[in-house]
Amino acid sequence: MRFLAEVAQAGAATGRHVVKRIGIIGTGIMGADHARLLTDAVSGACVGGVFDPDAERAGGVAARSGGARVFADPYALIGDDGIDAVLIASSDATHEEYVLACVAAGKPVLCEKPLAPTTEGCARILEAEAAHGSRLVTVGFMRRFDPGYTDLKAVLDGGEVGIPLMIHHVHRNPAAVPGIPGSALITNSAVHELDITRWLFGEEITEVAVHTPRPSGRAGGTRDPQLLILTTESGVLADVEIFVNARYGYEVRCELVAEEGTVTLDAPPPTSLRRGGLHARELPADWRPRFAEAYRLELQDWIDGTGRGATAWDGFAATYVAQACVAALESGERHVVGMPSIPRLYRG
Repeated sequence: MRFLAEVAQAGAATGRHVVKRIGIIGTGIMGADHARLLTDAVSGACVGGVFDPDAERAGGVAARSGGARVFADPYALIGDDGIDAVLIASSDATHEEYVLACVAAGKPVLCEKPLAPTTEGCARILEAEAAHGSRLVTVGFMRRFDPGYTDLKAVLDGGEVGIPLMIHHVHRNPAAVPGIPGSALITNSAVHELDITRWLFGEEITEVAVHTPRPSGRAGGTRDPQLLILTTESGVLADVEIFVNARYGYEVRCELVAEEGTVTLDAPPPTSLRRGGLHARELPADWRPRFAEAYRLELQDWIDGTGRGATAWDGFAATYVAQACVAALESGERHVVGMPSIPRLYRG
């Protein structure tokens, strides 16, 4: 992400405060949230333009973002000289084409997950970025910036609990659209655990299996919940419980088990109520309150151009492992992932 860093350095050299102008493609829930953060909570950036097929919705986000320009064509936004970088929060099926257009235009792009819905689409983005010769793409795996996960990784990397052996992940949502395919629990939800497992241990996932108990009566025909079993290169075992119709609220937590101790990442908030013989705390209804700070920190890091976010290779790897999990779900058998070698551009 050298471009955004170079923009800031150029401004500093001339004594000017440079504000990067961000174009947002897709102004639904995620796009609108990103626009609000860029306007109110992130320094060094502003919303320079927006596009959405729903022009009225785009106009509302633009008005709340200080009067940003509304584009009628996403490719015009990408190519406009008044846009320094692009944030893609549109439907999953459009991600590949918009990311490729950004790379062709030489503009940094932050793309919400997935990088592309298929490994073939992700591979085309890797090829385009390699041809460009530098990294332009960041993928929105925001958990890498969540204070709880970064604390856990610091403990792990610092060797305080010794060699990691296992990690238990829990990912629950209150409700999902009835009848969604079982594969969607992996590609839309568990993909976050796939990425964070790779990130925490700094190695690839080599084998996967997916188990399904009796389905919840609230799942509307979906194979929900699911239990994923992952093995990493060094032999760390990770289990991932995905339950998208848990009813009671949104909850993400995990526990790392190592030779010398354990590290637990519990579900915020830290405050709880004890009264009348009960001990309770309120849980959010969805992921946005839980990871609000992670989204802010992710955006600030991207704007600063420090390059700590997930790369296009990370986006490819997450999709590649997710597809192996889908195959394991459908076959009922354990699958060897067979991850390709990491391209030179993403090493180190």
